[in-house]
Amino acid sequence: MTKVSPTSRLFVLAVMTLAALYFLLPVWWLVVSATKSSGDLFSGNGFWLGHHFALWDNVQTLFRAQGGIYTHWLLNSLLYAVGGGAVSTLLSAMCGYALAKFPFPGREAVFGTVLAAVLLPAPVLAVPLYLLFSHTGVVNTFWSVFIPSIVSPFGVYLSRIYAASSVPDALIEAGRIDGAREFRIFAMGMRIMAPALVTVFLFQFVAIWTNFLLPSLMLANSSLQPVTVGLVGWREMQGYPIGYTTVVTGALLSVVPVVAMFVSLQSFWSKGLVTGAVK
Repeated sequence: MTKVSPTSRLFVLAVMTLAALYFLLPVWWLVVSATKSSGDLFSGNGFWLGHHFALWDNVQTLFRAQGGIYTHWLLNSLLYAVGGGAVSTLLSAMCGYALAKFPFPGREAVFGTVLAAVLLPAPVLAVPLYLLFSHTGVVNTFWSVFIPSIVSPFGVYLSRIYAASSVPDALIEAGRIDGAREFRIFAMGMRIMAPALVTVFLFQFVAIWTNFLLPSLMLANSSLQPVTVGLVGWREMQGYPIGYTTVVTGALLSVVPVVAMFVSLQSFWSKGLVTGAVK
């Protein structure tokens, strides 16, 4: 086995350190800024704590601003992200399983179309979706954001690849011989596909939670807007009547559900890796 030279190790370590700083410094600035008062936010070192620890005061001001509309925005984001992610994961699993295990004419053409859709940027579809929904009267409703969220070409692609490699054909044939219905067999296959489905759900959850362009186009009613659109609206007020510390604190709290989702579901990845190693 070849040994890695110390120079190469130092170079890799330096690159990884710079990458870590690049990703962590904005997060650190956000955390520190949320603990500052309005006066400390624009004075002193931006990457260090201020003279007064004002996090709890900022949180209270945040949830009281404009009659507590921030709580409503958070609930909207959770509804869009959790509901859309769950339905999208189920549809992706069904489509991927069918493309992997059911031979039918044009199957490769359908899969090629899915691959092409993966390469298509989501913002390209925002304006056509708005025009389509405006003709059907869906604009400025819950469904104008929820319906596009349940479609995930990447989820179909990943589910198809994982189902083809992890769900054995012998299991499907054994289920059919025992008289199990196809939906029952699919339910057993979903248990095997759990690591891939968790990945699909997390990717879709983050994509919906951080989406700004689509809900900003579709929703004019502030009571239907997610937290991303609401915070940008507050930021455009230029500090009045909503202060900058309130916007920063809202941005910090909006990250918490994403982190919590990753932490709570990471065990499925480890279980999938252990299962693959045992096999």
